[in-house]
Amino acid sequence: MKLLIVEDDAELVHELRPILKKAGFVLDVADNGMDGEFLGLEESFDAIVLDLGLPGKEGIEVLRTWRSVGLATPVLILTARDAWFERVDGLRAGADDYLGKPFHPGELIARLEAIIRRNAGKSDNTLEWAGVTLDVERQIACQQDGSTRELTGIEFRLLRYLMLHPQRVLSKTELSEHVYEEEQLKDSNVIEVYINRLRHLFGKDFIETRRRQGYRLRAPER
Repeated sequence: MKLLIVEDDAELVHELRPILKKAGFVLDVADNGMDGEFLGLEESFDAIVLDLGLPGKEGIEVLRTWRSVGLATPVLILTARDAWFERVDGLRAGADDYLGKPFHPGELIARLEAIIRRNAGKSDNTLEWAGVTLDVERQIACQQDGSTRELTGIEFRLLRYLMLHPQRVLSKTELSEHVYEEEQLKDSNVIEVYINRLRHLFGKDFIETRRRQGYRLRAPER
């Protein structure tokens, strides 16, 4: 999952980066409201973590701008401003959730996973398609024959993204952007290697190729 963090506390971002990466997120970071607003509009993210007290432009105004132009990306407000009326203002401005500082990283991850699931129309933290079940919390896949497989970080991120968008044809570029962090972006052809690894695990027909378009999960036979 590709995550934008708009937060000017560099120490907090440094602390969160390895924790979020371990949980399967790839991160872009902006340390002020103007850059954060621009990134949110220009890039595709699965969720955004937004502080309110930002230099350049207040977080609540950034959020209002995003929503006014139709940006539907789930937004979690993360801030020390935790008065009830500020939470109400944030939610009314279009936030999907609100977490006050200080907080436990585990709660942040759980809340992010929840708003991403809701945005994708999923009800719990387990994804299923064509007999393959993915336990997002443990990053373990259960295969059609009942056996389990611990996935590498890239395998997990790729499979989770495919399973969250099973009806869409996903290009190599889009998959690459949601699997690798910006400074580690690989040639999109590398995605083919990991697609084939998932096919080896779950069957060659589990993922279909759309020529010159990309990949999607093959619909189960009825």
